[in-house]
Amino acid sequence: MIWLKWLALIIGVLVAALLIAAAYGKSRWTKSSQRLLAKIEAARLPAAISRYDVRELEGLPTPVQRYFRAVLHDGQPIITAVSIEQVGSMNMSETAQRWKPFTAKQRVVTRRPGFLWDAKIMMLPGVPVYVHDAYIAEDGLLNGAVLGLIPVVNVSGTPEMAQGELLRFFAEAAWYPTALLPSQGVQWQPIDERSASATLTDGNTGVTLTIRFYEDGLIESFHAPARGRMVDGKASSAPWQGRLWNYVLRDGMRVPLEGEAAYLMPEGEQVYWRGKVTSIRFAHE
Repeated sequence: MIWLKWLALIIGVLVAALLIAAAYGKSRWTKSSQRLLAKIEAARLPAAISRYDVRELEGLPTPVQRYFRAVLHDGQPIITAVSIEQVGSMNMSETAQRWKPFTAKQRVVTRRPGFLWDAKIMMLPGVPVYVHDAYIAEDGLLNGAVLGLIPVVNVSGTPEMAQGELLRFFAEAAWYPTALLPSQGVQWQPIDERSASATLTDGNTGVTLTIRFYEDGLIESFHAPARGRMVDGKASSAPWQGRLWNYVLRDGMRVPLEGEAAYLMPEGEQVYWRGKVTSIRFAHE
């Protein structure tokens, strides 16, 4: 029938247009990622020291000393940058369970603090949403676009964004544990035998986390009294926490391969991110 031929032609044209748009959007997004990575590299500072000295632990809270003794060895090279690959899922709903798979590449530099999380979330088969979550030279940003072309979120340049993204950098430092040392600018205060408070400052932006440790000394969880979030396109904040597990030995350090992050809402904990590290590579220069 003629109408079937026309239908097949229309479908073919639409599929071709989608494929062209997807290729163009991916190319644009890749170039945008490269520009952001260049900004992170431009903001880097030379390492203050090259190796960890166990004498740094003197005077630190007991659980913090136990942590560093569990994850580092004396003379461990100080991490200056990390390249991470992840897989996982994100809950794309504020009120329900609408989990979507993602893959991501993350670049981190430890001095001055900076990172770019470059992710692809599959909202529908063949229809990805690309996401940049970043902290660059005391500026936080969150960008997302369907196919890399149609913006769905674009937020940056506010003190709240800067604080929220520095919090993320700080909370994820279990992946690059030398960044938690006092010589790297972290101030530790005791809470109890399994917990301590950690503070990091970058320029005019400062953040504090409560960190809880497993009995073996490794970081179990982190908590902040508030972190910014987007709800229906509007900025808000809520208590924020995460958990880490599945520690393995990498380059002489013990780092977690799995974790989750959540906001604490009046109705209860709202987990929105679950991920697994599939590759992690460290730089020390």
